[in-house]
Amino acid sequence: MVTETTSAVIDKIRCDACPVMCYIKPGAAGACDRYANHDGKLVRVDPHVILERTVSHGGKLVPFSRTEDWDGKIVHEPSTFVTAIGAGTTYPDYKPAPFIVSAEVDGVDMVTVVTEGIFSYCGIKVKIDTDRYLGPETATVRAQGEAVGHVTTSEYGSQMLSLGGVHHLTGGSKKEGRVTCDTLMDLANCKAVELTIDGGATVVVQAGQPPIVNGVKEERMRVGCGSATIGMFAKQWHGKVDEVVVVDDHITGVLSEHQAGKLLDIPDTGIKMKGRRSTPGRYFQVADPGTGWGGTNISDPLSILGPFDAKEAKPGLTMLMVSTTGEHSSYYVLDEALKPVETEMPADLKFSVERIQENCEPALCTVLFMAGAGGSLRAGVTDNPVRLTRSVKDALTRVTSGGAPVYVWPGGGITYMVDVTQMPSGAFGYVPTPALVAPIEFTMKLTDYAALGGHMDYVKPLSEVQNGEDVRQLSWQNPIPGPRA
Repeated sequence: MVTETTSAVIDKIRCDACPVMCYIKPGAAGACDRYANHDGKLVRVDPHVILERTVSHGGKLVPFSRTEDWDGKIVHEPSTFVTAIGAGTTYPDYKPAPFIVSAEVDGVDMVTVVTEGIFSYCGIKVKIDTDRYLGPETATVRAQGEAVGHVTTSEYGSQMLSLGGVHHLTGGSKKEGRVTCDTLMDLANCKAVELTIDGGATVVVQAGQPPIVNGVKEERMRVGCGSATIGMFAKQWHGKVDEVVVVDDHITGVLSEHQAGKLLDIPDTGIKMKGRRSTPGRYFQVADPGTGWGGTNISDPLSILGPFDAKEAKPGLTMLMVSTTGEHSSYYVLDEALKPVETEMPADLKFSVERIQENCEPALCTVLFMAGAGGSLRAGVTDNPVRLTRSVKDALTRVTSGGAPVYVWPGGGITYMVDVTQMPSGAFGYVPTPALVAPIEFTMKLTDYAALGGHMDYVKPLSEVQNGEDVRQLSWQNPIPGPRA
C-alpha cells in the first residue's frame, strides 16, 4: 500500500525544460508558468508562435514600382517564419533544438533552427532621452530597493543604464536575483518599471514610451548641446537680439563669442560667464548637473553670469537665455546699472524658441535585450558548436530573436542585441534559477546546415510545424527577419 506522500509524488511529473526540474502536480504549472501537467503530460502553457507576412492577414502595401506583378517584396524572403517563442529549450543541453524547420525560398532549401535560450548571462541596455540628470556614472540602479544595474556613460541627448548581468542575477542575495530577473523580464516585455538611482532620480522606464523623471513625463530630447544650438540658430537670432546664451549641462554656448557669431559680425557684449571656458563661446561646468535648465541644477539662469563688462556692455542691450530643449527661456534687457532685467519676450524670439522645440525629437525609452548564445545552446544546432559561431561571423547564418533582426557583436561568441519593441508581445519568460528565457533563431541554407554538422535527422518540413497543435500565427511586419536565399 502506497502512502499519501508517495502517491502524490507518483501523480506529479517532472519538467526538464530548465535546471530547476520542477515536480508538477496534475492541473498545475511549474514555477516558470510556462510548462504544466495536463492529464499526466508535460505541455507548454504558451503556444508556439509562427509569423505570417502582413499581406496574408489583410495588410496593405504601398507600391513603389509600376510593375504589374510586383508582390511588394524589396528582397526575396519567406512569407512564413517559425520563431522560437513557445518552442521550448534544449535543456539539459545535449538535446537538439526543439524545432529545426526546412522551407524552400526562391528555389533554395533553407532551414531555421529555433530554441528558447535560458540566459543567466544577459542584460538590458536602456537609452533614456532626457537632458535631466538621472545620477552619477557608475551609480547603482535599484528596483524595489535591490541593486539591478548601474548608470553608464551618457550619449548625445540621452542617459544610459546598464541593467542585469550574471552578477546581479546569481552573485547577490536570492531577493536581488529574483528582483533583477523580474525587472529584466518586464522591461523586455515592454512593461513599465520604476527605477531609483543612488544619489539621483526616480525614473519610470517603458520601451517605446516617454520616460517619467521624478514624476514628470519628459516630452523632448535636446536639439544639441549649447554650442551646437548656437550654430544651428545663429542666423535666426541675427539682428533680433544682441546676445544669446544656450544653457546646457555639458557645453553652454554664448552667441557673441561663438564662431557662428563672429562670422555674422555680432559685436562683443561684455558678457561674463561662470564655468570653465573651452574654445570661444563654449563653456563647461557652468553649474552642477540636475533637473533644471538644460540638465543643470539651476532655476535662475542669471546665476551662471558674472557682472557685464562696462567697457563693452551698454544699457538697453538685449539677451535671450534658453535651454537646449526650449523648455526654459527668458528675455532680458540691461538697465542703467548693466543688470539684466527680465522683460516680455518679443514675438520673433518666441518663434525661435518654438523652432528649437520643433527640432527636438520626442523623448522615448529604448530597451535593448543583450545576451550571449553559449556552448550548450549552440550544441542544439550542431554537434560542433564552434562551426555555428563561424557561420554567423561569415554571414552564412542569420540570427534573429522572435523574428526580429539582431546586432551580433564582433569578436568571440554570439553576443547579440535586439530591440524589444520589434518582437511579438510576451516574447520573454523566465526560469527561477533565476534566468531569462528569450527566443533565438538561426537560419541558413540547408546545405550549409549539413556542412556545419547540423542535426539533420531532426529537420521537419514547415508544413508539419504549421499544422501542429498549440501554434499561434501572428502578422509579421519586420522588414529584415529571415535570411535571404
